[in-house]
Amino acid sequence: MENSNVEISTMPIESTSLETDNKTNGNQRSITVAEIQQWIVAYIAQLLNISEQEIDVTVSFDRYGLDSLAAIGLSGKLGSWLEYEIDPTVLYDYPTIETLTQYLAEELRIKA
Repeated sequence: MENSNVEISTMPIESTSLETDNKTNGNQRSITVAEIQQWIVAYIAQLLNISEQEIDVTVSFDRYGLDSLAAIGLSGKLGSWLEYEIDPTVLYDYPTIETLTQYLAEELRIKA
């Protein structure tokens, strides 16, 4: 994909589902399952230059044309936002936004 360097801004985080400590500045932040899913939807919509409403969370990443380079970009930027390292191959094990979000929620112990 030629647009794999898409920049996604950090969404405001208000819920208390996932507490992470930022050791460098002492801030705490919370992330919800819905915010993770919304972040992925926004990333893919921007990457493909389509509206977020056109993204179906149950459709596989490959149906949207995401190749291995796009998977690396998505996993890297999502991992940075979550402050959690995500192996790009996870997108092949969890090939939809919905299943990837569920996996990350379990890994990060987020309550739905």
